[in-house]
Amino acid sequence: MAAIITNKFRINNAEQFVESFSETANTTYYLFIGRAHAWASDVDAQGNTITEGTDASPPTPNDDVTSEFYNYDDMLGAKLIASTDISHVIPRRNWTTGTTYDMYEHNISSSNAAASGATNLFDSTYVVMNSSYAVYKVIENDGATASTVEPTSTSNSIFATSDGYRWKYMYSLTSAETLNFMSTDFIHCSTDSTVSAAAVDGALDTALVVAGGSSYNTSSGATISAIPIRGDGSSGVASVVISSGAVASVSITTAGTGYTYAYIRDADIIAATNAGGAGSGANINIIIPPKGGHGYNAVKELGGFYVMMNKSLVGIEGTSDIGVANDFRRIGLLKDPYNFGTTTIATASTRRQIYAAVFSSVSGTFVADEEINQATTGAVGKVIEYDSTNKILFWYQTRFPDVGTDTNGNLTAFSGANAITGQTSSAAATPNTSSSATTNGVVFASGYSNPELAYDSGDIIYVEERSPITRASDQTENIKLIIEF
Repeated sequence: MAAIITNKFRINNAEQFVESFSETANTTYYLFIGRAHAWASDVDAQGNTITEGTDASPPTPNDDVTSEFYNYDDMLGAKLIASTDISHVIPRRNWTTGTTYDMYEHNISSSNAAASGATNLFDSTYVVMNSSYAVYKVIENDGATASTVEPTSTSNSIFATSDGYRWKYMYSLTSAETLNFMSTDFIHCSTDSTVSAAAVDGALDTALVVAGGSSYNTSSGATISAIPIRGDGSSGVASVVISSGAVASVSITTAGTGYTYAYIRDADIIAATNAGGAGSGANINIIIPPKGGHGYNAVKELGGFYVMMNKSLVGIEGTSDIGVANDFRRIGLLKDPYNFGTTTIATASTRRQIYAAVFSSVSGTFVADEEINQATTGAVGKVIEYDSTNKILFWYQTRFPDVGTDTNGNLTAFSGANAITGQTSSAAATPNTSSSATTNGVVFASGYSNPELAYDSGDIIYVEERSPITRASDQTENIKLIIEF
């Protein structure tokens, strides 16, 4: 049984995703970063070698249960994504002189390819952006010739340029949209309300001569007017130009309304000649506009089944939630995580996802990425940051011996007033178990502080492995993720 998943299904999924950020019962999404230590092969507690690439060549993420758990283990922090951080986007195509663009056609398929060879409308090159960030749809491409005149009009009517192209203005990107939702490959997509209001459902604008036929009884070069356009709409009228007994071109003179199919009959051409009735074989393809008319819904008309998320990490986020003392190698999206120790969905703007301890006494200085041990408990961890001013050590624990598991292969929590030592720095410190205060934004209970999100809560819906990205207090990391539905 033959079946397809349509482009409208893809667009619907993208729309539902975007809407989920702003609905009354909205979904909560966080951008998270993770993996402070270098990509390298690890050996698990059973002695199995786990190949994880290198910093120069990061691994390809795996989509399995184990990997999702692991992504929580070395998560560093997370930042809430707002509805204003999300936008539909479409592939970016800058108008360039001398380029032959496809035109909008309602019936592009494997049996009716576009001039570029595309067999799907949204794979064709019928949408461009000019140098002023205005977006246009190609309505007619002068018989698939090169465009040499940049479209600039913002009229609500279809307009022509002197190179024979006809265009429909769709919308313009604001300065904020160009900054937040434009990349080298994608641009923001939205519907201009003024353009939408001016759209006419089923209004015809373009007719292409597939075959001119022959023996139309009228003088060569004659224009035959007032030819009715048949179909399920009303009031459409066309004129044709006859050359050497064949239909040479067709113009829509009255657009009409309500057409979902349309055609011009030989009999109507013959009747309009008033020259004795002759001619046959003309095949005219009348282009049907999208639902609502051109410009009514830009997302659906231009294939907005891509979504861009734009989020920035600006220096230290949330006092101590996302620090700058270490790099990161993983970016991801986390849906509906819980606050630590609860089943309440987190809503705070930032969340720290590493452990911390505040010390009463310290000898030496812990260094980032070194292994730490607590001999009394057997706990093992990897240093993320050491705040020497406040005597706070941050770390995470994973399933590997030098990062989290003890000599018995168990992951044991650091606890009590037991000395913690650095295996590279030789630093040693004793947790201050009498401290249950908030220090530099970190809330301690008996000297320790847990991550702020419950491990393994929610769903990780996107993961990207990267080469190391170094952070700094005076630096902003602008992260743009593009999801194709």
